[in-house]
Amino acid sequence: MKKTVLNFVLVAGITFGTVSCKNDKENKVEPEEAQEAAVSAEDAMTYEIDTTESTIKWRGTKPTGEHQGTIDIQEGSLMATSEEITSGKVIIDMNSITVTDEGMADKDKRSLENHLKGTVEGKETDFFNVKKYPTATFEITGVTEENGQKMLQGNLTLKEETKNIKFPVRTSLGNETIILTSDAFVIDRTDWGVNYGSKSVFDNLGDNFISDDMELTINVTARRAQ
Repeated sequence: MKKTVLNFVLVAGITFGTVSCKNDKENKVEPEEAQEAAVSAEDAMTYEIDTTESTIKWRGTKPTGEHQGTIDIQEGSLMATSEEITSGKVIIDMNSITVTDEGMADKDKRSLENHLKGTVEGKETDFFNVKKYPTATFEITGVTEENGQKMLQGNLTLKEETKNIKFPVRTSLGNETIILTSDAFVIDRTDWGVNYGSKSVFDNLGDNFISDDMELTINVTARRAQ
């Protein structure tokens, strides 16, 4: 073992969004220690996330292919002024992990989803172990701008491991609605203890490994609270 086995991926080749792409280095997130949550501005208004129009897309790869899918947002809210999002927290429903591969048989999709969730007996800890960790969270710690690109920063908690990450987003702020869309960004799943099939954790896997990288894309619609 190259790393101690710990405990946001996939069997047969995936997880929340593992992907190998030419611009991985540009989109790769470098996690830091957790930070204090952002404090909302006094004039900020509350926007409740519309869970029917908000989702997280994931994509992941292995030497012989890739998988992709979605995860639902369970609930959350954003605080924003007329110019900027100032704070917020999102609860992610890990029981909602779905595989959306085209051409994949339904029974194979269900099998993969169950393995990812950890609902298969004896394989509960391979990936997300949703019975023990039914939700994940993202809490905003700041919004900055780098080289003309808006960056959203926050604490991502998966399986009780919290890391601060920063990724590019585009926002549309209206009086009644906020739309936030991230560019695709990449995290290393092993930073959150999701180690199944990782070459950086286990030796002698040969080509039977899953990429540590996870590609995620976040799409959120939030509506002004009444």
